[in-house]
Amino acid sequence: MLMESDPSVAVTVRKLVMVSLMEIFKDVAPTYRIRPLTPEEKASKVKKDTQQLRDFEEGLVSQYKFYLEDLEQTIKDWKQTKKKRSQAVGFQSYLGLAQVAIRCLCELLLALPHFNFHNNIIVVLVPLMNDSVKQVSGMCCDAFRKLFQQDKEGGASLATVRVISGLVKSLGFNVRPELLRTLLSLRIKEVQMKKDIEDTAPKKKFMNNKDKRKNLSRMQRKWKKAEEKLEKELMEAEASESKEKKMKLHTETLNIVFLIYFRILKKAQKSVLLPAVLEGLANFAHLINLEFFDDLLNVLQNLVQSGGLTNRESLHCIQTVFTILSGQGEVLNIDPLTFYSQLYKMLLRLHAGVPNDDIIIVLRCLDTMLTRRRKHVSLQRAMAFVKRLSVLSLHVLPNASVGVLAASRATVHAFPKCDFLLDNEVQGSGFYLPELDEPEHCNAQNTALWELHTLQRHYHPVIRRMALHLSHGAPSDGSASLGVELSRRSPVELFNLYSVKDMTFNPPVAPPGSKKKDRFVFGATLLDAELQRRAERVLTVPEETELDFTTAH
Repeated sequence: MLMESDPSVAVTVRKLVMVSLMEIFKDVAPTYRIRPLTPEEKASKVKKDTQQLRDFEEGLVSQYKFYLEDLEQTIKDWKQTKKKRSQAVGFQSYLGLAQVAIRCLCELLLALPHFNFHNNIIVVLVPLMNDSVKQVSGMCCDAFRKLFQQDKEGGASLATVRVISGLVKSLGFNVRPELLRTLLSLRIKEVQMKKDIEDTAPKKKFMNNKDKRKNLSRMQRKWKKAEEKLEKELMEAEASESKEKKMKLHTETLNIVFLIYFRILKKAQKSVLLPAVLEGLANFAHLINLEFFDDLLNVLQNLVQSGGLTNRESLHCIQTVFTILSGQGEVLNIDPLTFYSQLYKMLLRLHAGVPNDDIIIVLRCLDTMLTRRRKHVSLQRAMAFVKRLSVLSLHVLPNASVGVLAASRATVHAFPKCDFLLDNEVQGSGFYLPELDEPEHCNAQNTALWELHTLQRHYHPVIRRMALHLSHGAPSDGSASLGVELSRRSPVELFNLYSVKDMTFNPPVAPPGSKKKDRFVFGATLLDAELQRRAERVLTVPEETELDFTTAH
């Protein structure tokens, strides 16, 4: 039926048969890989049940191979306009046939990662991730993301990453960025950071004859031998993959991923792949080997200082650098002042509207740069960031403002002397220079956080609460302290919690009829009479000037 030649029903029949066979193979395929029999095994006599099982497995593998070859040939016929397999199906219909074939291969890729010919399916689907038809490329990219997420052992991920590396190199880095972004779904949490450490680690060995003769009685040697035999049997009977094998697969996979990234950084810095590479480096930076740190830091510093990166790309560079320095890079004697200055300068350039996902990267960078590296940061630098963050909180959306204020709170806890910024009478030498982009020399100790006073009149209740909390020095108890629901959440969690992507207030605004006080509508915000009176006190309008309140606002 896969070779149906009647032009009137060929397309429909082939599509239905492809999907039906796919479901059948998913149901009947065993949970193990079927290996071919050796000549000795074929020649030996076995029981009738064993022979029936061998015949079934041999037939299953043969038919499964034929089915996969037919799906692959359908995709090739769609790609090659002049070499069509059959005249029964017009070329215009091959696109629909090919999409069904690709969907079947994607289903088998996810459902049977342990079965035969899985690597062949990977080889067929990986080039289609870079296909010009968005529906085809999107289907394949989604399948590999799911494969990476559900691959617990790491074998399928390693095979896929190898094919991706070869494809990127063979095409001269002329691939779609979505192909590289699928690598972000890899489930790699731990790798062998240094091979020498693993090689020199003490390993448990079985006793040799020389050890047996050393200081052991006959009874002790007998018990030791029985213990070794039992341990060996337990190791052989263990069904799950050993941790060492899993670690080895993850290490090899990550090495190939970094090889892809470093090739692009070296040979194609101006390609469209650079954002995906920087995002991947930021994601896996804590797993980079120590020997690559110097070269990578120099490359990232040159990229940031070149001025050709977007805000998001620069933030990914900064995140990568400080993720490295907060992990293994702590042993390096490096003061990344350039990256501190770069982030300090970028804070006031962030988008204040709806696409504010860059704030998440900023919050992660601030946690690594100020909170975790508090011992390497001067007080002047910390106060400069707190001041600029308070300015930033006036301009961004509510969820971003909550996250920024939470980051300021974490910095104040890490640097208690930042409470100088809450006292208007404390002054040092010089004047505060808000336009200077060097946090060490802007004299932040000579200013005050007047923005907190303004934020206490914000329409968002959480922002008002956070501003009041910070204006009292971020106390852990008392009337100005935060509740458990706010104090125990990270800045990134608060940013996501109070998101306004659905264009709704979070928390919701009370309906107009819930209070007896009169309200007036200003833009999309409902302000009650109390907020109106507060806003009137803020306005400074001469008495002789007649000005409508709404116009002044």
